[in-house]
Amino acid sequence: MASLKALKIRIGSVKSTQKITKAMKMVAAAKLRRAQDAAVAGRPYAERLEAVMASLAGRVGIAPGASPLLAGTGKDQVHLIVIATSERGLAGAFNTNIVRAARRKAEELIAAGKTVKFYIAGKKGRVIRRFYPNAILADHEMGGIKKLAFSDAQEISNDLIHRFGEGQFDVAHLFFAKFVSALVQEPTGIQIVPVPLSSIPGAEGKAGAATAVTEYEPSEEAILADLLPRNVAIQIFRALLENAASEQGSRMNAMDNATRNAGDMINRLSIQYNRTRQAAITTELVEIISGAEALK
Repeated sequence: MASLKALKIRIGSVKSTQKITKAMKMVAAAKLRRAQDAAVAGRPYAERLEAVMASLAGRVGIAPGASPLLAGTGKDQVHLIVIATSERGLAGAFNTNIVRAARRKAEELIAAGKTVKFYIAGKKGRVIRRFYPNAILADHEMGGIKKLAFSDAQEISNDLIHRFGEGQFDVAHLFFAKFVSALVQEPTGIQIVPVPLSSIPGAEGKAGAATAVTEYEPSEEAILADLLPRNVAIQIFRALLENAASEQGSRMNAMDNATRNAGDMINRLSIQYNRTRQAAITTELVEIISGAEALK
């Protein structure tokens, strides 16, 4: 049985931990509101951009001279999985769920005979090295980012497009956590290179272009060529915003659970401490009474 001193020290330690988790929960709750507003505000632009690309892709179609970001490289042997995670932990299963979803996709591709590489964006995504140590294409450093900006997503996008142009991969998939609510964050995977027309409503082909009334200047091909790399950056930026909100929501829940568990542990330790103390007092009383009886 633990001594009274050991129990007292442990109770004090758990109380200190409880104060920390409670403070982290309050900080995460304060950051969640701003991150949620940013994620929600970024969705309409991304969706509208997809609609414009649907219209353009439907009118232009995949011609022989189309951009590789739309037409692809003509093969799909090498797949790049971009894993967007957070820089810090203590966020529950937030990062684990993203990595798990990426691993499932990787296993499916490997089973189909494809070559899989990984692009890590976020410190906590480096855990993928344990499973695929020789498949890491790049590890993008994001530790210095204090406030997320579009330029951060554009930097990743430019690097991906450059590597795509060099033929380092044929298809790129992006994995992140979509923010649903403070309690729910859904691991999500989307294809970002080349742009999957089947996932864009209304982009089934030129058949739907006959009803379009929009006129483009200078030309549909030129605008589409400009929008394709921008779309990659926008999708990455949207994923980073969703991740930021999901991270704070998951951390808030994790710290709330930790605070509750610390409270339960304090109660159990306090009961154990009181019982041990009472047993020690009873033992001392018995010894005193026994000594007094022996002196008679």
